[in-house]
This record gives sequence, structure tokens and C-alpha cells, in this order.
Amino acid sequence: MDLLRHGDTGQRSYRGQLDDPLSELGWRQLRLATAAGHWDAVVSSTLQRCARFSAELAAQRGLPLRLDARLREYHFGDWQGVPIEDIARDDGDALGRFWADPEAFPPPGAEPLAAFGQRLCAALDDIAAEHADSGRRVLVVTHGGAIRLIRCRAEARPFADMASIEVAHASLHPLRWPPAVAGA
Repeated sequence: MDLLRHGDTGQRSYRGQLDDPLSELGWRQLRLATAAGHWDAVVSSTLQRCARFSAELAAQRGLPLRLDARLREYHFGDWQGVPIEDIARDDGDALGRFWADPEAFPPPGAEPLAAFGQRLCAALDDIAAEHADSGRRVLVVTHGGAIRLIRCRAEARPFADMASIEVAHASLHPLRWPPAVAGA
């Protein structure tokens, strides 16, 4: 499967589960990123910055589309929608701790990172099970935080590495799921 991050929304903050539409730039980014791709099915987050593009792509290519709320972005609690510059100014120590160890130091009122990981992995397990025997290639349209966490799991990296994983708008990330078991 391939993971695809949604395109630009024009917002500059932790958007989390706020339901922002794509900007015109975001639509262009996604159309360009998927122009040469070949998939047999699309599974998308239910947030409109993923779902609306996924519906367009699936309709244009005659692909089955399934929306899955478990693929939604991390809920950033009190920081959701607040410009990162404001968080850095008003609560810089907490922001630094979060970037260094998001599991131990989540934003105030945020979704527990373990719960975020569990819902994402359950969604990917279901997608993999649904398509495993068919050999079908699946495009999973989701969010930056989701892709970072999934990559940490798949690459056996600590969650502290999440902040260092580059996940640009409309970027594709090939993924083998479930991850290979070390030593197998």
C-alpha cells in the first residue's frame, strides 16, 4: 500500500481533527502527486482534506473508495488550531518536551499517543486483511502525524523520531503492512 498525505490547507497550526478544506494549492499538489500512480482501491480518512480528494480520484479512475474514521489525524487537545509560533512563545518548554518525547509529554488534553497508534494500526490491519489475497495495490489517504506514527511502527523506530520524519503535503510513502517481524 501507499500512504498519501493530504495537500496544503493554507493553515499554519496543529490542525488535528479540525475539518479544514484543501486550498487550491492542496488540490494541485494531490493531483500532481497521484498523476502517475496506479492503485486498485482507495481508503481515506473521513476529514474533508483527505476524503474529498479521495472521492474525486476514485470516481475519475473507477476505483472503490472506503472512508475510515480511524485514519483521522491525532487530536492535539488544547493545541489544536493554535499557531505553533504561539505555542512556542507561550508554552515553549512543553512544546520542546512534546517534540522530544510525544508519548511521555503529549499536549494538554490531547489524545493518548498509544490510543492514536492503536486506531491507526487497527485500520491498517483491516486494509491489509481486505486486500492481502487479491494482490491489489491500495492508496491510503491520511495525515502527517498519522504517517509519522505509522512509519515509526513499520520501521521499528521510537516515537521520539516522529518529529524528524519528513512528511510534506501530498507526499507518497510506500508501506509494507504488517511490518516484518525482526529476526523472522
